[in-house]
Amino acid sequence: MRNLITDVPGVKVGNAQDMRLGSGATALIFDRPAVGSIDLRGGGPGTRETALLDPAQTVEGIDAITLSGGSAFGLDAASGVQALLKEQGRGFAVGPSRVPIVPAAILFDLNNGGDKNWGRFPPYRELGYAAAVSAAADFALGSVGAGTGATTVGCKGGLGSASARSADGPIVGALAAVNAAGSVLLGSGPWFWAAPFEQSGEFGGRGWPDPFPENALEVRTKGSARASTTLVVVATDAKLTKAQAKRLAIMAQSGLARAIYPIHTPLDGDVMFAVSTGEKPLTDPIFSLTKLGALAANVVARAIARGVFEASALPFPGAMRSWNDQFGR
Repeated sequence: MRNLITDVPGVKVGNAQDMRLGSGATALIFDRPAVGSIDLRGGGPGTRETALLDPAQTVEGIDAITLSGGSAFGLDAASGVQALLKEQGRGFAVGPSRVPIVPAAILFDLNNGGDKNWGRFPPYRELGYAAAVSAAADFALGSVGAGTGATTVGCKGGLGSASARSADGPIVGALAAVNAAGSVLLGSGPWFWAAPFEQSGEFGGRGWPDPFPENALEVRTKGSARASTTLVVVATDAKLTKAQAKRLAIMAQSGLARAIYPIHTPLDGDVMFAVSTGEKPLTDPIFSLTKLGALAANVVARAIARGVFEASALPFPGAMRSWNDQFGR
């Protein structure tokens, strides 16, 4: 177990970023089409090809998921991922043609100090292609891929991941691009809200403070909730229907509430994808899914904290400091 979403068999992840731009893209590639669904809680999402993830829609399998910075411009990253998959002959068959199915979601990082004067063609299509080319079982965390330009309250955001094996056998993994309007830290830190779920000191092992800081429950947000989104993908090798994947996504949303305060603000774009690579049947369709969803929420909380813990500041004057800059490891 790598403590990454790629511990789920059939999942690979690739990142591409441009530090001058201060942004990037992340591609999750599935070895074969995966069952997927979505739960959307943010009030200002930016997505592509997500309507087909509704359990009532026809397409059953998706080939990849793309997460990207760049706000609406970043939706182009999915075209780059789609291009690579087409080169490989993958996609939903429509007669002799194949159309790779690549749902996508974006976060806002346009005001982080990077050079966004890209001219006529935004760079995200090429970033998406490069991320897909690099997809592998091992990948970096922190200020990479879709987490490159991410921020939270008073602390640099980033890309995080975590995994766990359920008592019934299936593995659950999460990947999170953390660009939250709220805070992942109690008060002014260094303690993470997700501390009760931490495994093996994966984000510093600081636990919770005793006593709690007086300002722990103070509601702090970035200057504009318009500039905020947390994007998460949960994957499992449990065999799920689209309806069960939808329920897994709903349950996994609790992990955002365990790790970020406040969450799901009116103009956030928070999105939760859930995918199944379909290897291991559930022992029981109700109780096994309940356990899987509870575990998924814990894994999501850990992935969010890891994304901030592993992040580093962007190389721009006045860039937001990282957790490590402020508190050390």
